[in-house]
Amino acid sequence: MIQMRTILDVADNTGAKTVRAIRVLGGSTGKGRFTRPVAHVGDIVIASVQKAIPSAEAKKGEVVRCVVVRTRFAIRRADGSYVRFDRNAVVLIDKEGNPRGTRVFGAVARELREKQYMKIVSLASEVV
Repeated sequence: MIQMRTILDVADNTGAKTVRAIRVLGGSTGKGRFTRPVAHVGDIVIASVQKAIPSAEAKKGEVVRCVVVRTRFAIRRADGSYVRFDRNAVVLIDKEGNPRGTRVFGAVARELREKQYMKIVSLASEVV
């Protein structure tokens, strides 16, 4: 579950290393105790770049759009299995939903294919 102020790793080669979530665009709110909007795999968040390499396309302090590709919160699938990653990670995207980088590092969840992020799925080294 990604919410406001969550620190996320960047899983592409735009030069940004970590971002902080500012706003959750996709996602949902619970009806119980936890009523903040939270994002899961495939949802879009607005984030601020916290760390970046000096010669990066994405500069420190820049506000960017990202799609969540990995979460520590377990994802339940239709067959009853769960998948969980060791870190929260995002890929920077533009207004049309295309990735800004040319490479995606690490594994991404299969749920991105259902959310029509085919370009990110094709760039990823592994789909879990």
